Amino acid sequence: MVDTTGFIEITSPAELRDLLGEPMPRAVTKERVRLHERDREWLAASPFCLVATASADGTCDVSPKGDPPGFTHVLDDTTIAIPDRPGNRRADGFHNILSNPHVGLLYLIPGRNETLRINGRARLVREAPFFDQMTVQGHRPHLAILVEIEQIFFHCQKSFMRSSLWKPETWHPDALPSHPQLVKSVQQIPETLEELERYYGPEYAARLYG
Repeated sequence: MVDTTGFIEITSPAELRDLLGEPMPRAVTKERVRLHERDREWLAASPFCLVATASADGTCDVSPKGDPPGFTHVLDDTTIAIPDRPGNRRADGFHNILSNPHVGLLYLIPGRNETLRINGRARLVREAPFFDQMTVQGHRPHLAILVEIEQIFFHCQKSFMRSSLWKPETWHPDALPSHPQLVKSVQQIPETLEELERYYGPEYAARLYG
């Protein structure tokens, strides 16, 4: 267990506010409850989002979702749908939604430092007329997350600017071992490294939708 000697913990909202100060008025008034035309444009341009969920007992999960730009289907000013694609079938976030419908979404556009944040209540839908419009490379989703929007706003750019996330000169993908090597080193699995390298090789991309 970590030695917490010298730690000073924050235990109340009042203490937190005293430390951080009051939010800027613009940060308070930016919240909306319906999609603006600019929100729709952002969703149409975004190829990637993060879906945050928590179970009834508070167990959390954040799952990445990615597809061609515009993969999120807008049903109306307060409802969107995110298609599911073939994956590892753990379904951690889906199980969370079944016990606690509250979700948080973070939409990114590569090269842009701000993000679009959406919070709301989610349901899992196994069939709907709009599924046909979410078909990609012949794959029609068999499941979608339907989100009823409760809060939406654009988040500031500072975290992306501090991290230089979109600057290629700061990228060092070879600083860590390859994905097959990572898998082999942290998991007790029967596959050899050579078998994992074949599995995650060029044909891996061909299996994205089936």
